[in-house]
Amino acid sequence: PPGVCAILHGRGAQIGAALCAHPEVRVISFTGGTATGAAISRVAAPMFKKLSLELGGKNPTIVFADADMKTALPTSVRAAFANQGQICLCGSRLLVEASIYNEFRDALLRRVQALKVGDPRLPDTDQGALVSREHRDKVLSYIALAREEGGRVLCGGEPVAPEGRCARGWFLPPTLIEGLAPDARCNTEEIFGPVLSMMPFSDEAEALAIANGTVYGLASSLWTRDLDRAHRMAGRLKAGIVWINTWMERDLRTPFGGAGHSGVGREGGVEALRFFSETKNVCLRINQSGE
Repeated sequence: PPGVCAILHGRGAQIGAALCAHPEVRVISFTGGTATGAAISRVAAPMFKKLSLELGGKNPTIVFADADMKTALPTSVRAAFANQGQICLCGSRLLVEASIYNEFRDALLRRVQALKVGDPRLPDTDQGALVSREHRDKVLSYIALAREEGGRVLCGGEPVAPEGRCARGWFLPPTLIEGLAPDARCNTEEIFGPVLSMMPFSDEAEALAIANGTVYGLASSLWTRDLDRAHRMAGRLKAGIVWINTWMERDLRTPFGGAGHSGVGREGGVEALRFFSETKNVCLRINQSGE
């Protein structure tokens, strides 16, 4: 029916800000950066608007030595570099059990180096361009910071210019980094680009400490054949979504959302119905016969 869906195109500073501040807009659902989510919260709070914020993430992928490597390896690559890493659910930190770290790293490096960057219209292209020159420069600044923080860039790290119609695009190849401390800025701040940081861990406790060592809590994925371990880890990971032996699988009827600086609220299924509606208590007294 008319009015059910209305789309306003424009920049957030104009259109988005006006919508958030309008007194007749009672519910705000936002997907985007944490800084913008904080700005929306400051506007919405005095008007007591309902908020659902799906914000940034610094999601860990945790690979134990008993994982199925035939699945864990390619999925870790896809989780890190799908859409050039420009997905809030991308696994930008890769934690690998120390006993298999070198073997896993070498196999991962070969797969990452084989990814082709170029024209997205070509069938053999694996990676396209970043969303803007400004964003590419931001990602490059984080790679430079990683070097300053003691990280080793194993591949990528420099802009590339593919042949053909996309030669002037904002392309950056998949970049793999190791050697960073768990609390380094490049391991704790959202980069939102094709940058993956690898770290070894010795046991479950260390893996949890590293995985939970950021202000974010959107998603985590872990790889193990030990179901007891999988459930222990899932219960202790500070994340709204935990994938076990998979990534990016979701039933749309299930709740979706993050913890910490990754947002507030849940959407999907019944949670979405609750958020986008208002519960009302209606009490009607019915006269009994004879009254």
